[in-house]
Amino acid sequence: MLAPLPILLIAFFAQAGPDPDILQVHVVDGDGAVYPIGSRATRGVTVLVTDETGKPVDGATVSFRLPDDGPTGIFASGSRTEIATSHADGRATAWGMQWNRTPGSLEVRITVVKGHTRAGTVTRQFLTDSPAAASARAGPRRWHKWLWITLAVAGAAAGGVAATALTGKTAPAAPSATLQIGAPTINLGRP
Repeated sequence: MLAPLPILLIAFFAQAGPDPDILQVHVVDGDGAVYPIGSRATRGVTVLVTDETGKPVDGATVSFRLPDDGPTGIFASGSRTEIATSHADGRATAWGMQWNRTPGSLEVRITVVKGHTRAGTVTRQFLTDSPAAASARAGPRRWHKWLWITLAVAGAAAGGVAATALTGKTAPAAPSATLQIGAPTINLGRP
């Protein structure tokens, strides 16, 4: 036998707990990101939603709103507004924005709602027609190149040490090689 609807609703709200009196919203990723005009955002905007004690808020509705004109874009849905829900860790993300071809700065307006409590903030993004400026501020992708270079050099050095350990002989000295990669110049090899 099914419980009457009012009892089900009371049980649901009893499990969910009371809504927070205060919501705090902090942009934890994507603030100040720079993108080339006409590109797609490879990073998103991630916010952390907490209550007055700093505890993450699960299930808050988070709205990300792009400007109507000037430097702006659209979300994958084709709209200027994206709605997300915060997870148990209090985080919500919007990403994959398709930017227009107008350079300049823009504000993403973020509104958070949980029950009758609301909070909001803005984050700034930048669209540029300068490929050099966009790649200089691209963020997390730039360090991957250096990681692979470091791993390659370390692997080559480890291979030389392993060969010496196995044979007991050292390899003849190879001519000094210099590897130069962009600005700033990094030299690898013997001085």
